[in-house]
Amino acid sequence: MPITRLDPVPALIVIDLQKGIAGAPTVHPAAEIVARAAQLAQAFREHNLPVVLVNVTGGAPGRTDAGMPNVQRKHDWAELVPELQRQPGDHTISKQRWGAFVGTSLNEVLRERGVTQVVITGISTSVGVESTARSAYDYGYNVVIVTDAVTDRDPENHRHSVEKVFPRMSETCTTADVMDFLKQRKAS
Repeated sequence: MPITRLDPVPALIVIDLQKGIAGAPTVHPAAEIVARAAQLAQAFREHNLPVVLVNVTGGAPGRTDAGMPNVQRKHDWAELVPELQRQPGDHTISKQRWGAFVGTSLNEVLRERGVTQVVITGISTSVGVESTARSAYDYGYNVVIVTDAVTDRDPENHRHSVEKVFPRMSETCTTADVMDFLKQRKAS
């Protein structure tokens, strides 16, 4: 369902747009995803709305059939991409699980600021974005997924999340849709 409105206090949550992830091959060019997330972050800041920049610094300890990815991590792997232009008022959440709520202070940070709606962007659609959206929905937030500002390494996983999973827990829209709602806020 397309976005119907922005709540009085929405927060932008940017998932895993960090050097070690944004540089990997994805379905949609990561540079486009980063540019759209940066545009949204700047707009949220201009409206004095919370911006949460999330990076992943580790993983859950459990065993899986797939095993842990065999990825060589450089020293700057977890650093946020510079295009996000992190500001002192932004909130940075470092996570060790797929979703940004598990094992972090994200829910408390949002509640302290009166946030009732989260607008989510980032990589990867079927992992960090979907896990964060599921938790946000479970915590009672109104969830918005910006579908042209998310991508995945796997096209089928991306499609499944966007077409099958997100409509059951969120509203979906484009970057332009969110920007239009933010412009309407300024006009009123």
